[in-house]
Amino acid sequence: MNNPLLNMAGLPNFDSIKANHIEPAIDHLISNNRSEVKSILEDITDLNWDSFVQVLEDMDDQLNRAWSPASHLHSVADNDELRKAYNACLPKLSDYSTEMGQNVELFKAFENLANSEKYNSLSNAQKKIIENSLRDFRLSGIDLDAESKEKYKAIQQKLSRLQTKFEENLLDATYAWKKPITDKKELSGLPDTALALAEQAAKNENQQGWLFTLEFPSYMPVMQYADNSELRKEMYHAYVTRASDLGPNAGQWDNSNNMYEILKLRTDKARMLGFESYAHYSLATKMAENPEEVINFLTDLANKSITHAQKEFEELKNYVKETANIDTLEAWDVAYYSEKLRQEKFDISQEALRPYFPVNQVIEGLFAITEKLYDVTIHRREDISIWHEDVLYFEIYGNSGNVKAGFYLDLYARQNKRGGAWMDECIVRRKSNKNIQNPVAYLTCNFTPPIGNDASLLTHDEVTTLFHEFGHGLHHMLTQVDYSGVAGINGVPWDAVELPSQFMENWCWEKEALDLFARHVKTGEVISEELYTKMNNARTFQSGMQMVRQLEFAIFDFRLHLEFANNPCLNIQDLLNEVRREVAVIIPPDFNRFQHSFSHIFAGGYAAGYYSYKWAEVLSADAFSKFEEKGIFDKTTGREFLQTILEQGGSREPMELFIEFRGRKPSIEPLLRHSGIAA
Repeated sequence: MNNPLLNMAGLPNFDSIKANHIEPAIDHLISNNRSEVKSILEDITDLNWDSFVQVLEDMDDQLNRAWSPASHLHSVADNDELRKAYNACLPKLSDYSTEMGQNVELFKAFENLANSEKYNSLSNAQKKIIENSLRDFRLSGIDLDAESKEKYKAIQQKLSRLQTKFEENLLDATYAWKKPITDKKELSGLPDTALALAEQAAKNENQQGWLFTLEFPSYMPVMQYADNSELRKEMYHAYVTRASDLGPNAGQWDNSNNMYEILKLRTDKARMLGFESYAHYSLATKMAENPEEVINFLTDLANKSITHAQKEFEELKNYVKETANIDTLEAWDVAYYSEKLRQEKFDISQEALRPYFPVNQVIEGLFAITEKLYDVTIHRREDISIWHEDVLYFEIYGNSGNVKAGFYLDLYARQNKRGGAWMDECIVRRKSNKNIQNPVAYLTCNFTPPIGNDASLLTHDEVTTLFHEFGHGLHHMLTQVDYSGVAGINGVPWDAVELPSQFMENWCWEKEALDLFARHVKTGEVISEELYTKMNNARTFQSGMQMVRQLEFAIFDFRLHLEFANNPCLNIQDLLNEVRREVAVIIPPDFNRFQHSFSHIFAGGYAAGYYSYKWAEVLSADAFSKFEEKGIFDKTTGREFLQTILEQGGSREPMELFIEFRGRKPSIEPLLRHSGIAA
């Protein structure tokens, strides 16, 4: 079959991949895999790793290598044909996954291997794969009767379809809204970068003036800098009602029913498998042992943060009353006046820092820091097939000159690309026929694109986001595990997977690190001690408010999946309002429909797991505190983090690895210190 998705040699050939290649490739591979499994199970009496588990790993790898570029294109270059092909494959992949997870003969083969003498001679990574596989069989309904297995299969199919529809609705709603403006007086306060971006957007659509959208690089500067309160209100209203029953496109891409259907199906699945709720089910693959532990963790963090957050919000309200004579602070005014207050208190803003962060310098600095910490080098390759002209490709070399990994870098927001920032797997490391298949990552962001021929200037927040995603990428790419099931991020409990990403953000705040790359685009000067002091002083500005905002999301997510099991008529908006009354300091207006765009939990992998950001932040802050003690570029500490965290993947329990690195269990104190919140 002449299909580029079936060519497993090297990287995906994005120049050649078309929508009509996707379904035939997936059909072919699923059919082959079914035949292979049938052949393996003809005699399960003498199976070993090489003749059994390794063959299954090889099969999974081939399917993943075909599906990875297809699903990635759906995220970064969506169109009607791609969407149709992608959605056609979802039920097939769901059925195949369920079928494998409920194959009794396959399960027995894993059990036999786990109980055999051969098991004792396997490596820790191999044992972990077998252990995880036996757990996953149970989570896939291996113990269900025939009728229940069919029901489970139908649930998985529907969930896959609904979660994808949730994301597509959000994408369509985001790109449907546009605001043309021809009178520049309406745009006072906006920085030149935001004006240039809006002007370029208008020209791209053959319009005069400036065009604003709900893409984050267009939306956020308006909320922070536009003096025009009515413009801020209009854009805020459009943004927080996306994909809902309200707003400028009310009901057109409404996710209301999708949310309830998703929650119902998740709950039904969890109950079928013997769990009290989907929250209980979710924790079967996480570090946290039970819902009480999660709720107590989030409540404790909220109790330590709420007073600090309230003081910050009172300060903001008093500032607004004194400077603008406004008694009621509206939701669309919070970011605007917060930025004013930040500039008054610290004489600094994100825009003031932009000239120090030309995108190419930031990339060079990120690589220089990585090279110092982990003894690798990173070089660009230009002979690689890509899906958009802005995409870059790099390779990571070990100290002996060998290629260890590669990654694509897709930095800028554009039409038909879903919002946010993420790392995903293109190719997973594994050993095959004594050769090592090097891992390859997709690193995707939605930064402000270049204006004309000028380099893109990043905000410090965008720099931090890039470092965050690269931390995920390093976890995937620097693994030394030879088995894909637990290589890189695979097999890592979800509430530990944010450790390497949040850990990497710390170097964005260290002067010694910033001096490697933060140089003014015109003068070439590094950030002065005076500017750095301002920047550092402003680091914890409204950190309490930011903390309780994230806790609001985490508690809402977890309680939603915990309580829906006993209350299928639960009102999602009422629950969110209740959580806000308990932990939030900013109560948004009644028309706010945040949940309708909460794709992390309704379309991504964070359902009943959004708490993992804060859980892992405790780990990452404490891990970095060792560098604070030893030196941020201390070679020994860098090597220890590499060997105990990044290289180990999911081959060992994360708490065991953390204790090995830190010499003790994690402490919450470094996180509270970094956040400027007293313990």
